[in-house]
Amino acid sequence: MPRLFTAIELPEAIREDLDDLSMPLPGARWKDMDELHLTLRFIGDVDNPTAREFADLLANIDVSAFEMRIVGLGTFGGRDPRVLWAGVEAGEPLDQLARANERAARNAGVDPARHPFKPHITLARLKNSDPERLARYLQRRGGFRSEPFYVTHFTLLSSKPHTGGGPYVVEETFPLFGGGISEDGDQPDPGRGY
Repeated sequence: MPRLFTAIELPEAIREDLDDLSMPLPGARWKDMDELHLTLRFIGDVDNPTAREFADLLANIDVSAFEMRIVGLGTFGGRDPRVLWAGVEAGEPLDQLARANERAARNAGVDPARHPFKPHITLARLKNSDPERLARYLQRRGGFRSEPFYVTHFTLLSSKPHTGGGPYVVEETFPLFGGGISEDGDQPDPGRGY
């Protein structure tokens, strides 16, 4: 029974920049650079027929390729933060892609997502972190901005059954419409895509 999710994989240069944000921070368990991604839709443990149907529906998604950048840092969890994240700036195309992934999941018989889509990249899991140290870290690093990069596809990934976590396995990759070619017919800057 595979444990599945869809994601936008990040270019290596962007993952390296995000990895450079890690530093000793009490209570933080930093994600490995190779595991950094933007989750579009977490599915969880499903049977093989549901997984196949979901993949077939994903193949029919028709969303245009788009530019994205990583902007700012923050936390989830209020007074007891559990996640340190990097924000995302991409606009309506990313929202369209997330909605299409949600429709594919529901049409495959998967329960609706428990939380609204909030695009982010998880940098670290937090447990019993020192609020003052975390606040100082966010003051120093919270203004992070990456170079923009071109998103040409999204990916269906699997993780360890029942528990999740990496290393993640690429099950299938789905191109976005016009991926690799801009409206004026030029190829995107190779340093900005993947």
